[in-house]
Amino acid sequence: MVEVIDLFSSQRRHPSGYVHQLEVCHVERWGLAVECPTPQAPEHDVEITWLLADLGLRLTKFRPRNRHSQPSPSTLTAVTIHRDTRSWATTDLLLGLELSDRGRPRITRAAEFASAVATGAIRQSEADYAFQTVHRTLDEISHHRSINQWLAHRGIFDPW
Repeated sequence: MVEVIDLFSSQRRHPSGYVHQLEVCHVERWGLAVECPTPQAPEHDVEITWLLADLGLRLTKFRPRNRHSQPSPSTLTAVTIHRDTRSWATTDLLLGLELSDRGRPRITRAAEFASAVATGAIRQSEADYAFQTVHRTLDEISHHRSINQWLAHRGIFDPW
């Protein structure tokens, strides 16, 4: 469940051993921004991921191949983040939020999260952290009109 992003080689290593070359990989004041091409996906060409270190969240959005296409929802997932000068490692805690440009945010992967907690794949302390992180974020986002307004409220003004 640990994914590692190597800053010097601009590569993302998945737990399965698969390595993606990143188009963008740079540290921002709020965390880490990466972009990874998705040639196998028919509907989008790039996965944009931000690791929001102080918030314990991974924010993911896909850029559609066709600029006239309806954008896919953004997802916020609770993660633990460990970083050093060379790399950032994240552990996916499964619980997250899905945010469309219109509509209310919704909690995602709750059943998978509950199963991982029940089997011990996610420790109780990590589960508590994930639950608190997602619910705090849901509460904050509910007070703003969009994910961009929420990000601006958090001092993150970089465009998608």
